Amino acid sequence: SGAGEMDVEMLSLLQSVFPAVPITADIVEGSIQLTDSFKALVAKMASLQKISFAWHIMSSEDYEKQVKAQEEMKKFDFIHMIHVVYYFENLDEALRFHHSLLKNNGRLLIVVTAVLAGFPCGRLALIKELCAGTDIDKPKVTSGDVTACLKSQGLKYDEYVFPNSFDITECFNPDSTTGESLFSFMTSRSHLSQSFTPDIRAGILDVLRNKSSTIKDGRVFFNSTFSCIVVHA
Repeated sequence: SGAGEMDVEMLSLLQSVFPAVPITADIVEGSIQLTDSFKALVAKMASLQKISFAWHIMSSEDYEKQVKAQEEMKKFDFIHMIHVVYYFENLDEALRFHHSLLKNNGRLLIVVTAVLAGFPCGRLALIKELCAGTDIDKPKVTSGDVTACLKSQGLKYDEYVFPNSFDITECFNPDSTTGESLFSFMTSRSHLSQSFTPDIRAGILDVLRNKSSTIKDGRVFFNSTFSCIVVHA
């Protein structure tokens, strides 16, 4: 769930559409800090006090073990995975398990980087020699991986692609604090001077500019198109 920003939006929407329906929410998040942030959001919203929350501070894999150890598995009308499938140890098994938790007519919502998007982890597979020994060269899960799993399991789904981009021009200014922060976010690395040699950094920036972005009015816009996949029970 992360820090719960998306969850509270969706829960508030559900309450407004179904005001008479009692809602329960099971939250799975491995970070105590993010869970505390989520709880703080809930505490600020009086309408959410009517919702019964169950907090599971653990990984998805540990949650799966916990559920399977119970005599009867709790079923859900709606499960969402917003930019979290990248962290599953086994994508196919994780999707199979969570789909098994859906009630009749339930839905599983997956938001993930689109297969054609230019996210660095995928593009940087082209320059593995620059990133040997780092985790940057590991391919990032995309919508193509998700839909391949769903097809192999014979599951029905609908996919909606949302074009998206953001300005990364500052990444190419070595004196820009904003650029350094963007570069850290996109490569999942802090302390960049220690994380990458100048040659590796130059190679990554070349991929970002020439294979993952478009140039408009002298600005560099990174392609971060994402897919929204709705899986039927």
